[in-house]
Amino acid sequence: MTHLEKLKALRVDKDLTQVQVAELLKISQITYSQYERGKRALPIEHLKTLCSFYGVQSDYILGLPKGLDYPER
Repeated sequence: MTHLEKLKALRVDKDLTQVQVAELLKISQITYSQYERGKRALPIEHLKTLCSFYGVQSDYILGLPKGLDYPER
C-alpha cells in the first residue's frame, strides 16, 4: 500500500469525508483531495496533526519500512 493509499485508508476507516478531515486541518476539501491524490505535498504540520488524530506514527503514513534505526543525538 502506498503512502497515498494509507492516507485515504485512515480516513475511510474512521468513516470520515474529505471535508471533515479538511476542516480538522483548516484547509479546503480540494487541497486535502490533492494530498490524497499526490497532486500536492502534505506539509509537515498537517502530517503531525493527522498522526495525532489517527494515532499512528509518521513512518506509517509516509510508507517507510518498519524498524528503521535512527541516529541518536
